[in-house]
Amino acid sequence: MIKLVRVCAGLLLACGVATGASAQTKWDMPTPYPDGNFHTKNVIQFAFDVDKATNGSLKITVHSAGSLIKHPEIKRSVRQGTAPIGEMLESLSANEAAVYGLDSVPFLATGYDASRKLYDAQKSYLEKQLASEGLMLLYSVPWPPQGLYAKREIKSVDDLKGLKFRTYNAMIGRIAALAGAVPTQIEVPDLPTAFATGRVDVMITSASTGVDTKSQDYLSHYIDTQAWLPRNIVIVNKDAFDKLSAAEKKAVTDAAKAAEDRGWKLSIEEMTIKTDALKAAGIIVLAPSSELKAGLAKIGQTIALEWEKSAGADGAAMLAAYRK
Repeated sequence: MIKLVRVCAGLLLACGVATGASAQTKWDMPTPYPDGNFHTKNVIQFAFDVDKATNGSLKITVHSAGSLIKHPEIKRSVRQGTAPIGEMLESLSANEAAVYGLDSVPFLATGYDASRKLYDAQKSYLEKQLASEGLMLLYSVPWPPQGLYAKREIKSVDDLKGLKFRTYNAMIGRIAALAGAVPTQIEVPDLPTAFATGRVDVMITSASTGVDTKSQDYLSHYIDTQAWLPRNIVIVNKDAFDKLSAAEKKAVTDAAKAAEDRGWKLSIEEMTIKTDALKAAGIIVLAPSSELKAGLAKIGQTIALEWEKSAGADGAAMLAAYRK
């Protein structure tokens, strides 16, 4: 009888352990940027908040700097369920649907207040597009305003003609083409080598990326054009999200809201800190000349009209809501 009791107790204990183990959900989360980047820090805090709120029943492991899945493949991996959650630059998918490119239409929204207003006008359409792909939007955070990096001062759009222009989405490629430059796809981790080997000559990106990639080692000038504020999005596979308990779903959405609010504040801090860091590292930081500003604005007007045409009725509605 004693042996039987011990056996039953052992079986109950084993079942309890198995039940506890099976109750824990583990998500791998690929992200494109290094651990020191403010987006990655925000994601890590998001994962921590989810872990804490669920008492460890949902654990998100952040794989930064493209270490698990390279940036261009993150959205596809989340859509296919290879990774249940991930972070990506929204405009990387602009060639798939016009809504993904709105945040990167140059000179449409050139400050944080304008960028937030643009996001508010776009959000429901963005969620609808993601839903059609089996995805859910958790949150979105902007990069600081975009500036032009080069190995010399760029005084006008004509100075860009023939140069290899780093692109990371369709919109940047269009800017390069309209400027008479040569669009060249280069991912963030490859920037130092690409500039050092002459694969690329100029780029438009944030002060954050310039500092992260030690741009002072391969570039000399940063022209603060404040062209637009591209946004990252954190997305989740809808089927994976639906498998969570009600409490876990709430933990994820609550942590996402906190991450979005925190991320916008971090972005504003980042703009000041990283621009100062560029100067301290020896990069010459300049305001755009009137000639360059006028030339880029003309390019922006062309792209805005093209985007609106490609986006159809939804695009017109988003722009109308933004401009209201």
